[in-house]
Amino acid sequence: MLKKKFKKQAINENEMRSDEVSLDVIREEAEQLYLKGDYFCSEAIIAVIRKHLDPEMPEQAIAMSSGFPVGIGGSMCVCGSVSGGVMALGYFFGRVKPKDKKVKKAMELSKELHDHFKTNYKVLCCKIHCKGMKLGSPDHKSQCAKYTGEVAWKTAEIITRELKLTVK
Repeated sequence: MLKKKFKKQAINENEMRSDEVSLDVIREEAEQLYLKGDYFCSEAIIAVIRKHLDPEMPEQAIAMSSGFPVGIGGSMCVCGSVSGGVMALGYFFGRVKPKDKKVKKAMELSKELHDHFKTNYKVLCCKIHCKGMKLGSPDHKSQCAKYTGEVAWKTAEIITRELKLTVK
């Protein structure tokens, strides 16, 4: 169903979307959106997933992710990049109708993302990852850009795998 959207869609007059997806480009763009201060972690993930995997995703999805940075609104709890990735997975695989069993797939894929992050970084808690760092410092930005890129990459990897899209 969604795969049909990927057949050479016009982005603008000079650029065409291919049905091939580059996970490395997604990682790099997410990191740069964060580092340049264009978006925070969760927003950067939604923005690049939208750009590369479903440009018809409403822009409001980016706005919906705006409360998740710095561990949910600055509370330093769950990593905002993971929250953004889970939102993207929900967009593609979640349910909109009550009792729809699609929720199981969304939960399964979200757990996969969670487990990937936890395996690589031990915990999902911003407070632990940012301990001793001043928010906005070069060390903090570098670390969170890395997390943002990694989660964007893994989220896109899950989506492309599940939708059987070509990865270049």
